[in-house]
Amino acid sequence: MSTAYIDSSCVVAAAFGESGAKPMLARRRSFSLVVSSTLLEAEVFSALRREQCEITDAFHADLSLIAPDRALSDEIARVLEAGYVRGADCWHLATALYLSPDPSALTFLTLDLAQRNVAKALGFQT
Repeated sequence: MSTAYIDSSCVVAAAFGESGAKPMLARRRSFSLVVSSTLLEAEVFSALRREQCEITDAFHADLSLIAPDRALSDEIARVLEAGYVRGADCWHLATALYLSPDPSALTFLTLDLAQRNVAKALGFQT
């Protein structure tokens, strides 16, 4: 089973029909399981509200959401050692590390360049 972790930038781009979304959506369909943090829901709903769009879960209904059952301090430290990213991006990367302590076993999908660079530095496939 091929698994990918997807961050909010991909889902928001797809919701708004942004140019970078089309190739990412095609790539996303190549995975049998796509996972994200529960943070994605708040980020997507907030972006939809900001743009005065209907708030719906249709944009991420096919994702499996993960809620870590412990603090992610160790994973957050690993992320920040690899490079600086904003808090929400750090949380997505830390959650992906929680899901797959061996980053080379997981693809991290993002349209955010800084986050992609840190994901690569951690060893995720991007």
